[in-house]
Amino acid sequence: MEKVSKCEDLFTSRTHKNLDILFHLECSYICLTYYEYLKAKEHLQKARELSGLSINMTGALGKRTRFQENFLAQLVLDVKRKEDSSFLECESSLSLAPTPKELLPKDYQLNDETVLNQINLAEPSEHQLPDLSAEEQALILGVCTDFQKNNPVHKLNDEELLAFTTCLLSQPKFWSVEVTSLCLRTKVERTSSRRVERAMMQMQALVDFFTETNCPVSERLKIFYSCRAPPHWELQRQLASLLTDLGLTSSALLVYERLELWEDAVICLERMGQHGKAEEILRRELEKKETPSLYCLLGDVLKDPQYYDRAWELSKHRSARAQRSRALYHLRNKEFQQCVECFERSLRINPIQLGVWFSLGCAYFALEGYEGAAKAFQRCVGLEPDNSEAWNNLSTAYIKLRLKEKAFRTLQEALKCNFERWQIWENFITVCIDVGEFSEAIRAYHRLMDLRDKYKDVEILEILVRAVVDNLTDRRGDQASNLKPKLQELLGRVSARCSTDAHVWRQYARLYGDGHSNNKEDNEKALQFLSKAHRCETQTAGWEKETSSFKAVLKGAVDMATVSISCSREKSNPQEALQLLSSARLSLKSLATKAKQLYTDVSTGEINDDLRNDVTELEQLITELQDLSAQLRSQSE
Repeated sequence: MEKVSKCEDLFTSRTHKNLDILFHLECSYICLTYYEYLKAKEHLQKARELSGLSINMTGALGKRTRFQENFLAQLVLDVKRKEDSSFLECESSLSLAPTPKELLPKDYQLNDETVLNQINLAEPSEHQLPDLSAEEQALILGVCTDFQKNNPVHKLNDEELLAFTTCLLSQPKFWSVEVTSLCLRTKVERTSSRRVERAMMQMQALVDFFTETNCPVSERLKIFYSCRAPPHWELQRQLASLLTDLGLTSSALLVYERLELWEDAVICLERMGQHGKAEEILRRELEKKETPSLYCLLGDVLKDPQYYDRAWELSKHRSARAQRSRALYHLRNKEFQQCVECFERSLRINPIQLGVWFSLGCAYFALEGYEGAAKAFQRCVGLEPDNSEAWNNLSTAYIKLRLKEKAFRTLQEALKCNFERWQIWENFITVCIDVGEFSEAIRAYHRLMDLRDKYKDVEILEILVRAVVDNLTDRRGDQASNLKPKLQELLGRVSARCSTDAHVWRQYARLYGDGHSNNKEDNEKALQFLSKAHRCETQTAGWEKETSSFKAVLKGAVDMATVSISCSREKSNPQEALQLLSSARLSLKSLATKAKQLYTDVSTGEINDDLRNDVTELEQLITELQDLSAQLRSQSE
């Protein structure tokens, strides 16, 4: 690279500008091979400046599906030539002639019933591509490769890669560009359920195309070194991998055996349950050459840890795979201490193992080593920030370590990653209560009701009601009484779904002051909710059989009757007041009669000691209700 760069004639002459572009593209690929990404970008930028080509991602209105009615924003690659570009002057005489289309591999159409083969743009003329030369197509492909190497695997990045391949495949001219673009598109589409069929057919066509002799070598070699087209065996391997993902394991096995990729072949045999043949292949290959990976595979096949130890010694204690396999063996046998030790040795050699960090955290949980679990799951979310399971487990570790504030923040991250999982919301609402985030707790309760039809947690409701009624301060120092309207809305929704739960109605009544408020309307609502609670309690099967439950019902009835008396005194209409008192008196009379029937000692004729005082208080209230009713009747007359 340095020697060629010193050839001034090559880089100063305008007639060799196309060779200059191809040189910088090749330099960029070499730098990418050795992970020198900054140098690769520098060469790529020089190639772009020489070509005078503007390559940018942009949005354009278009339709992606057959049944789409409105044009929506779509991602497209916008390629324009700069007006002052001098590359066109030398392009026509030195640029390579395109390969006839019949000599190029077939580009399969997407015959899907919903998704269109290409985006149908509203104004296609605005994004019309110029007639690209060989060097320009190679440059666009180089920019695409650089983008792929410098960005993680993600759905949004896949959309950008598809925009690049769509642009290149719209002008099929050169064998190397076409093969590389089709291969890249297949890699992206293999994860899409609507495109995987085309990906399968396209990859099979590419593999078969390499064996054909129609296209001469002279055509295949055009800009070959500036495109990095994949070799035949790499395409076959990708085909086998795609077959494996689609469940065609036996077909993939044939390809792996033909390529002598024995490790992949053994994995296929394991999936097919042919352990004997897998062992035979491994022992045969070990006779040729002993490698740590083969010993690890033999240990996997035979479930024997001695082969992992052999792989560890053979690698001179540098095989992360050997220790990982040994750790998984201990994990299956619930030998958690040995499992943790092996996992940590594996991670010291190769710390970028997401699954191993996650398994290490789980092993620490089994040993109740919560500090170690927290560290393991921290590394998990560092490697994969959108792993909701890891965030959730990290919060659990913090809860065990009594670090509730950290647990609250980690659960917020978990919910960003997975908003639909009710288990995370349950953990979140519990932590919200612990740290005093009452507003977030109310929001979480609403979300849990959205996710689960019959969700109900009376303890959470009791804490929220107590916080509002007692006007506690939340985590930020705000008064909880400000949340009363939101809590009323929540309890209204809960009581509508769980209308037969007396505890819910009692909390609803408590929120309105239990009938002891200065607000007349609040007292009437509280009485209404207390009456519903009493009705739910008396309709529960077997409530009268236990003394404790009967006593609780008596207490609730006394509270209801007391509120009925206070509400009746606030009524201006005697008939309405009389109706309240009559309803309460009937409920109390029914309870008193039932208490005497069930809990009176036959020999002494007295009521059970545990209930005697309650029944006496009940009878006094009944007498008071009768007297008040009599006074109201006399007034109305």
